[in-house]
Amino acid sequence: KFNIMKTIPELFEGSVTKYPNNVLVWEKENGHYKGLSFTEIKERVYRFAAGLMALGVEKGDRIALLSEGSSQWLISELAILYLGAINIPLSVKINEPNELSFRIKHAECRWVICSERQAEKVRNIKQDIPKAGTFIIIGRANTLNKNENSYHDVFENGEKLLPELRKKLIRIWQSVKPDDLANISYTSGTTADPKGIMLSHRNYTANVEQANTLMNVTEDFVTLLILPWDHSFAHTVGLYTLIRQGASMAVVEVGKTLIETLRNIPKNIKEVKPTFLLSVPALSKNFRKNIEAGIHAKGIITEKLFRQAMKTAYLYNGIGWDKGKGWRKILKPMVQLYDKILFSKIREGFGGRLQFFVGGGALLDIDLQRFFYAIGIPVYQGYGLSEASPVISSNGPELHKMGSSGYLVKNIELKICDEKGNELSQGKKGEIVIRGENVMKGYWKNETATAEALKDGWLHTGDMGFMDEDGFLYVLGRFKSLLIGNDGEKYSPEGIEEALVEQSRFIEQCMLFNNQNAYTTGLIYPNIPALKAAMKELNLTNENADYARIMLELIKTDVDQFLSGGKYENMFSGRWLPAAVGIMEDPFTEENRMLNSTMKMVRNRVTEHYKVLIDHLYSASGKDILNDKNMEIIQKMIKN
Repeated sequence: KFNIMKTIPELFEGSVTKYPNNVLVWEKENGHYKGLSFTEIKERVYRFAAGLMALGVEKGDRIALLSEGSSQWLISELAILYLGAINIPLSVKINEPNELSFRIKHAECRWVICSERQAEKVRNIKQDIPKAGTFIIIGRANTLNKNENSYHDVFENGEKLLPELRKKLIRIWQSVKPDDLANISYTSGTTADPKGIMLSHRNYTANVEQANTLMNVTEDFVTLLILPWDHSFAHTVGLYTLIRQGASMAVVEVGKTLIETLRNIPKNIKEVKPTFLLSVPALSKNFRKNIEAGIHAKGIITEKLFRQAMKTAYLYNGIGWDKGKGWRKILKPMVQLYDKILFSKIREGFGGRLQFFVGGGALLDIDLQRFFYAIGIPVYQGYGLSEASPVISSNGPELHKMGSSGYLVKNIELKICDEKGNELSQGKKGEIVIRGENVMKGYWKNETATAEALKDGWLHTGDMGFMDEDGFLYVLGRFKSLLIGNDGEKYSPEGIEEALVEQSRFIEQCMLFNNQNAYTTGLIYPNIPALKAAMKELNLTNENADYARIMLELIKTDVDQFLSGGKYENMFSGRWLPAAVGIMEDPFTEENRMLNSTMKMVRNRVTEHYKVLIDHLYSASGKDILNDKNMEIIQKMIKN
């Protein structure tokens, strides 16, 4: 049994004592993964902390950390926290200079620690962040500008000074209080200014204890940390949960470019052979695409066998809760056979030891959950938000219901409230409101937003959901993204949007809109290569006058599959399906800020950007998918 460790240095020190020789970090060195033990990481933390002390870092100072995941990332954060200072973890996906300078300036950072790859971003905003006097560049930086230190030099200086500073350093970390701030973690900026979430040492240590009540992570566990380390999900579940349990994390091999780094992931998975992985919907979709492409490449017989195997596994598994129960048991021998000849081979691509994924970041479509469950590596969907450090609930190996967000962690209170804040009875839909030691202290220098989110210690999440009779939480989406009918009825669009993209080969991205209107409209970014392939199958060329019209009709046919008489007619209520469809010229990307850094759609930006198109869809001519605007955009896309 663990003693309760109330601060992060206490938590780390406890694990070093308990697991001194266990590997904590696996990292590539000269082309091979090399392990660093808990003891080795601790020694490096002390050296770097001594180096930071020599630079003048004091308790309460804010330090920005902008880097890809690495042992230096973890060592930097721990060294900052050992000194009672506050880490401001920043996303490497932030490319807008004003977005970066806003966070560093708003948090009043005096130092910035960044990797060589991110250094230029910081140098370019130097004049906007005058308080940040010193930059520390991770890596043996060849060229250092004025007021820049290399991480290596700070570390080496700390090593020299450590004998005389060790006692002082121990005194400092032992004086850190549970309520002291550990991080100011900025939201992804789906509104004008991102908010700085103040998370204390106890927020993190409490949430690590809570997360461990849902699934048993043991010291033989190892994961490849694919998600950005500043991401609250990766931060708590990837770093601190593993530290507490004596388990290992492996670092993705950073390539010369982002594309190269992404290409390293499948290779690194095979090398690390993880026992579990953290995933977000975008990643799960990517894995599925690659699996299906691999099956397709093996020819028609394998593809048919795979389809039959999936059908059988889907039937046998039900929604997880009822797997193999009742009449389903007769399917067990077939499922075992398919597993032996097919699914086990797919799992080899993930190193052969992968037991499950933990899904976070956003809701995962139930069809994707069924897919991974069938091949024997389920995605256990969870729910959380950064303001809750972040874990609130999750499915796990012992208890899971696909489509739900799982069971609540222990030592948390949750209620479902109506718009006036009154608690609703079980099964009713309303706002998810929580209370527990994992709830943030508030938003940094933003009393208004803090007062809106925190009322009498309860965190109002802004998410809609309900609890079922078995104690599973269902999350239905953000209140701010709800469709609102002209009679005031509300509906979460995410499930329909996911289904349209998943079930149609011609729809790449989609957003539904209804703000007290007579009907719902849909913005669609089409998959032009798939449409061109379909035209080829129909023996049509671009010279054909109906080329663009037929493409639009193909999209419309797929949308109509969800209406009465269609293949998926009972999936959703007709009033929330798009009665008018507009074709978008640009997809949602991080560059145009219609996706945030966690790959979630930023609805208000999409609505703003496509305001003219949305207005047109509520006109008589705009209701027809073959309207002039859509025809013009499709023709332009075909030429490009």
